[in-house]
Amino acid sequence: MSLMNILLVMGAFCAALLSRQFSPLRPPKIEYLWATLGGVLMGTGAALAGGCTTGGFFNPVLHASPAGWAMWLGLLAGAALGFKLLLWTLEHIEWGSQAPAALQFPKGVTAALPWLGAMVALGVLGWASLWFYSGDAPLVYRAPIVLAGFAIGFVMHRSRLCFARAFREPFVTGEGEMSKAVILALAIGLPIAALLFQKKVIDPYMAIPATFWIGSLGGGLIFGIGMVFAGGCASGSLWRMGEGHVKLWVAMFFFAWSGSTASALFKKLGLTAIDEDNVDAFERTRLGFQAFMPEMWSSWGLTLLVSGGLLLLWYALVRYNESTEKFTLM
Repeated sequence: MSLMNILLVMGAFCAALLSRQFSPLRPPKIEYLWATLGGVLMGTGAALAGGCTTGGFFNPVLHASPAGWAMWLGLLAGAALGFKLLLWTLEHIEWGSQAPAALQFPKGVTAALPWLGAMVALGVLGWASLWFYSGDAPLVYRAPIVLAGFAIGFVMHRSRLCFARAFREPFVTGEGEMSKAVILALAIGLPIAALLFQKKVIDPYMAIPATFWIGSLGGGLIFGIGMVFAGGCASGSLWRMGEGHVKLWVAMFFFAWSGSTASALFKKLGLTAIDEDNVDAFERTRLGFQAFMPEMWSSWGLTLLVSGGLLLLWYALVRYNESTEKFTLM
């Protein structure tokens, strides 16, 4: 996973260079504090929920698990609460709000950025090729990960995909474009994933955390608050790191630190430790269990109906808010 994340940042870095959008962006002093707080909260929330917005929400929803929907609810509540808290800080805290002078490249450097981006792309391609033809089985196995991570980072930068924006913006400006993009991605992916699960091509439990419902809901709430203060979710922060956002480098450092620390602590306390006495086919912890709707209800039809209904409800709320701004908190 670390390799994938590194390549995701490099892919975004390459895309930013090619589009001349790379620039070291320094935030006001107080934003470093919010980056630290946001990173710690996101790491803690991810440890509780069994993943970030990707591993705790998006993937479980695709894998027909209500754990994803529980985190979805927590993320919505956390984004709303986080934005209200952030508004309070803007009204009551003046220290460190002055933005530093922007750093600008000389014209010659700016003109050369696309060439540097091309060199990065060629370097990554060479890296993957060396590993693929190395004859070393572990390196051969990792070579496609190099290309996949790089491509994901490149595409995410160009599409500006960000789960934090999908959950936050309806409460901030009423804008729902990113929310609808996530809804569309899930609407396309759900039936495809269902077919793969029915044909037993993929084991659904591989991507379902044993956190339904307490861990998923509580972790989503904490993560949602954190991503508002940090200014991005996990994947969104990674591609913004490649674009030059210093605040997100700070946020992701504390995300990684708090996530690993909280995971070890929760396991030590027995919250996320797997119940060895459980005789069910799925895993259990004190925070929940691996919930798979087709087995819970013995019906793929009902599973797809409920999942589709929740997506439709989310879309309807987003469209309603775009027209009325009833849910905006400004």
